[in-house]
Amino acid sequence: EAMLDAIAKARHHIHLASYIFDPDDSGRSFCTALAAKAREGVAVRVLIDSVGSASLRPRFLRELLNAGGELAWFHPIRWQPLRRSTLNLRNHRKILVVDGEIGFTGGINISDTQDRRRRPDSHCDLHLRFSGTAVSALQLTFLDDWAYVTGHAPCDAKLWPRQEPGGAPALVVPSGPDSNWEAFHRMSVALIHQARRRVWLVTPYFVPSEAARMALSNAALGGMDVRVMLPRRADSLLVGAAARSYYDELLAAGVRIFEYQPNLLHAKATLVDDDHVMIGSGNFDTRSFRLNFELSVLVADVALARALETQWHDFARHALEIRPGRRGSWWRRLGEAAARPLSPLL
Repeated sequence: EAMLDAIAKARHHIHLASYIFDPDDSGRSFCTALAAKAREGVAVRVLIDSVGSASLRPRFLRELLNAGGELAWFHPIRWQPLRRSTLNLRNHRKILVVDGEIGFTGGINISDTQDRRRRPDSHCDLHLRFSGTAVSALQLTFLDDWAYVTGHAPCDAKLWPRQEPGGAPALVVPSGPDSNWEAFHRMSVALIHQARRRVWLVTPYFVPSEAARMALSNAALGGMDVRVMLPRRADSLLVGAAARSYYDELLAAGVRIFEYQPNLLHAKATLVDDDHVMIGSGNFDTRSFRLNFELSVLVADVALARALETQWHDFARHALEIRPGRRGSWWRRLGEAAARPLSPLL
């Protein structure tokens, strides 16, 4: 709703990127809102991932295209030799920039599955709305992706209005296979290492690298309050089994693990101590660390940290804490052991 309100107030341009853009009521609402602004002369550019939005057909967006909006597909599905294929390299970013002044990013896709007004069993997620100079960095990421896909970089001074610094320092961090730096992976591990009191992690998919796993274990062994919140039911049985294969090791180190019970917990956030929050599109898994194009925002702000702590406790009220000791039947544990060797590929 906040994103649709921002779109309705756009005066110059709208830049939207989504991994999933479903052909449902939510998708229709966005398409209608974007088309209305395009008819008013607002520049509208929409970037959609071709795998995440495989169910979407161009005719669903015909209203937007007929109104003058622009649409691009990230890494379209086509036959390629395996060694040159980009099928496994997806744009998982969620970006909305309005007039270069307001930015949104986080874990929310355009889908009824993430709209509680339409589906009571919708996914639980977290998204950021912000203004200030960080919006320029968010928009630059979108335009880099747009130029990569279309070969065209919009050149207009009005894309970059003068911005006043906001109330809290924020760092917009894009990451992806176009760089060997693994920015999201490195930042996730560095945040854990710099913690002095606590690390609270929320993620729907948990397939940690060895470095990330060791960072969590060492922090807990060092006496810090380390907690991981996951969904009880992942939308992939294999990913869920792989995640649980790490439980015993982490529990033995003192990491507390919670499984959110009601529905899919899709939020991706890290709370460090009382003043650092990271929210974005990246899951705590190998795919987000190394294969996907992701985007995270690191904010140093006590008020935001307090808000995330409150949200964590709300999640915890509907979660079951996993205790050390034998978990489940032998066949379930066998399945977890079988899934673990596949975890670097997930």
